[in-house]
This record gives sequence, structure tokens and C-alpha cells, in this order.
Amino acid sequence: MRTSGQPTLSGLQVRAVQVPMRMPLQTSSGTVGVAPLALLDLHTSEGVTGRTYLFCYTPLVLKPVCELLNNLGPVLQGASLAPLDIHRMLQARFRLLGAKGIVGMAIAGIDMAAWDALARVQGQPLARALGASVREINAYNSCGLGLIGAERAPAEAEALVEAGFSAIKLRLGYPDLATDLQVVRAVRAAVGEGVQVMTDYNQALSVPEAVRRVRALAGEGLVWIEEPCLAEDYEGHARVREVSTCPIQMGENWWGPGEMALSLAAGASDLGMPDAMKIGGVTGWLQAAALASAAGMPVSTHLFPEVSVHLMAATPTRHWLEFVDWASPILAQPMQIRNGTATVPDVPGTGIEWDEAAVSRFIVR
Repeated sequence: MRTSGQPTLSGLQVRAVQVPMRMPLQTSSGTVGVAPLALLDLHTSEGVTGRTYLFCYTPLVLKPVCELLNNLGPVLQGASLAPLDIHRMLQARFRLLGAKGIVGMAIAGIDMAAWDALARVQGQPLARALGASVREINAYNSCGLGLIGAERAPAEAEALVEAGFSAIKLRLGYPDLATDLQVVRAVRAAVGEGVQVMTDYNQALSVPEAVRRVRALAGEGLVWIEEPCLAEDYEGHARVREVSTCPIQMGENWWGPGEMALSLAAGASDLGMPDAMKIGGVTGWLQAAALASAAGMPVSTHLFPEVSVHLMAATPTRHWLEFVDWASPILAQPMQIRNGTATVPDVPGTGIEWDEAAVSRFIVR
């Protein structure tokens, strides 16, 4: 795989941290109060290091992800810094096992770090390395606003808007439809008509119940209704989409472009939101963006705003950047949002640099 004149990979450092979340997120599947992150430093023969992180969802998975990444370090040693080739090699190595779950996460993490390193070697932002311009991307605030009820949600919604956003995301999936409607209306009353509101069910409903609730939400002026039923049930989502006057959003659980293609073929959603980690890193995202462009589907992002802002710049049908601050406490330069937009940082790579003092504080030994 090595090509003459190209930098080569010289080592992979992996660290596990658990970062307390400023606004714990309560969803229909449980409360997330800490961000379990795997931090990757991919070193090259040029002395340049590519960096990224993986969000592991639960501390139970954090150490296994880090162990797999550490096991892959020797496999990468001496390989050319050619992200497409590295991605292809790792996909082939795990073909019999499958490139989903922990394996898919590890491949995506290495891919994102490799693209970051390549852009740094070139001395340009990742967006430019992908052929795009440094630009502003519309962003919505996805911190907090979990299942906290109609009494607490309005104040939290106001705080999210005051942070410089004109769009926010509200989680739904209360035990009854009446509470869903009560919370939506309470949040709308608090933030006003000028703020756009997205909603997310986090796969909480059966298909018949999803049909019932999207019909009831029709007049609430929502930007989208996200994952009302099980993510892998593309046919069920298509049934919900048929009766909904509000756009149906899904895609954060597409494991690779292949699953996205199946979802598109089923007509499962109006909108798509691949996750940079689950879709296969930068390489997988580029393939997903091509699928979306061919289908005319608006594309938003899921998590990883520091990387995703570059990906959005290179996405023809870009829609919204999802902003979360979960990694901000361990970043030397956390992402800033101004007037509801995120700007692609005009620095080499993605701009991710660690705050080493914070990393030491939250590290898991």
C-alpha cells in the first residue's frame, strides 16, 4: 500500500476519557450524563499527527473500542497516508466479521484521523482538502432538551437559544401523546415563532403509534420528526412518512453507505442525517453525500460537529449541522457558534487539538 514519496503512518495513540455533560440528555432509552470518548492521535513519518475522537455512547463500550484500536496500531504501521487505501484495507480485513458496531467505530476513527493528518500535511483545512470552500454552515443546538417535561423544558429551550442559536432540537417519546403535545407547545411559547424546532423520538414508538403521533403533530410547525420508530425498520418509516405532513428525518444509525442506500430505496425518510462515525468516517461520508445528491435529499449531521462542519462544506445537499458541546471540555479550541452558524476553521486539518490538562483530569486508566 505504500507509495514512494508519501508520508507513512508511524503509530496510533488511543486514550479513553469520560467527560461530564453540561446538560445531561434524557431520552426514551435512558439518560446520558457523561460522554465516553476515545481520543485518537495518528502519528506520521512527517511528524504530523491526525486527531479525532469517537463517541462511544456508553462507558461499557469505551474500553473495548480503545482495545480494538490499540490492536490495530501494528496493522497500520508503515502504511502510506492514503485514507482511501487505509479504509479499503481495514474493510477487507474485517469482511468476514462485518464492519458495524465496535469494528465500524474503529475503522471510522482511523479514517477520520487519517484524513485530518493528510489535510495537515497539505497545510489546509479538511474542507479544502475535500475540494470545498471554508464557509459558514447553519447549526442547531442539540444540547439538552431531553424528556424533562413541560415545566422544565421551556427554560432549557430559552437557554439554548440564548447561546446564539435560532434552531433547537427537542426530544419526544413521553408515555402519552398528550404530553408530547404539551411539551412541544410549551417550548414553542417560550422561544417564539422565530426559532425553528426539530424533534427526535429516538426510536421510541411502534409504527401504528408513530402514525398516530405524527398526524397529531402536523400543525405544530416542526422542522422535522426524527426516528419515530426502530431505525432499521425502513418500511415502517416509509409508512409513517406516507401519512406525515412534517418531514421525516433519519440516518444517524445507518452503518455505512450501503444501509443508507437501502433506506433510500425504501423511501424511509424525507431527510437524512448520517453520523460521521457510523457512516464510515470521512470516506463513508463522501459516499453518503453522493447518494444523497443523486436522490436530491437534504443532508444534516449527527454529532461530531468539529469534523462534521468540514464534511458539510463538501456536501452538495447540506442542510443543518447538529451542534453538541460534549467534547468541548477536552478541546483546546472548542467550536464557537455565532448568529446560528458554525464556520469551518481556517486551520490545517479539522482544527482538533487536545486540552491536555483536561484530558488528564477525565482520563480513564
